[in-house]
Amino acid sequence: MALSDFFRINMPYGLKRNSSDEWFTFNREYMPLGWNTTKDSQSILKDDAYAEMPVYTKYMGLTEAMLSKLAHSPDGIVRDGGGQINTIFLYNDATNPQSYPQHWDRYFEKVKLLAKLGAKY
Repeated sequence: MALSDFFRINMPYGLKRNSSDEWFTFNREYMPLGWNTTKDSQSILKDDAYAEMPVYTKYMGLTEAMLSKLAHSPDGIVRDGGGQINTIFLYNDATNPQSYPQHWDRYFEKVKLLAKLGAKY
């Protein structure tokens, strides 16, 4: 589905880590939040996707335990070859709050956790 509404463009679908242990939040189309086109899109499976753009930030408190809590399930966690979490997904098709309104509360609890993270410079 295309970037057709506010939710798909501006709300977090997941987070991706780069090689500097910085994170960026991506939307449902795997683009940085706010991007309203898939032109020049990059695969988030690629190491350091979007590395040339200022979308990555280090966050205090973004631990493995926190990432596991944010992921929709263990299946929503992608690890690198060393076992370190490098991507998480906040929801999947079955728990998409836009499609299944009963999941809004759980989704917004995750957004609240993310909102409390401080940036580390």
